[in-house]
Amino acid sequence: MRRIVLDMQSGIFARAIQRTLLQELDNYQIIISESPDMTVQQCRTFKPYALLMEATGYTPWMLDERMAIRDRVKQLDPECRIVILVDDVADGALAERVKNAKRDGKIDAFLFGSVTDTYFAAVMDSL
Repeated sequence: MRRIVLDMQSGIFARAIQRTLLQELDNYQIIISESPDMTVQQCRTFKPYALLMEATGYTPWMLDERMAIRDRVKQLDPECRIVILVDDVADGALAERVKNAKRDGKIDAFLFGSVTDTYFAAVMDSL
């Protein structure tokens, strides 16, 4: 069974993503981190295949803070895939920074909030 840890700003949004992934993917467990402070511990405990984090313009979900979590998770498990979700419509500059993180090899994938459920799940499954 593959595991994915979710770290989202909104618990409602995290549960919606969890439901979507569980509907679209077979043999996955989706764990929601209750706060960014708990994400590294969740990754230590569950040893996920992927960590999906939302980046926003607000602390503690800012991209630099996400990259710090990424660094700590990669120390624990270099094979854990890192995916950043960003709202490309609301914050185009942040979306560009996230794309640059992918280009620079700091993350494995990025997703825009505007993608379809099916595409979202397919990307997570294909990492």
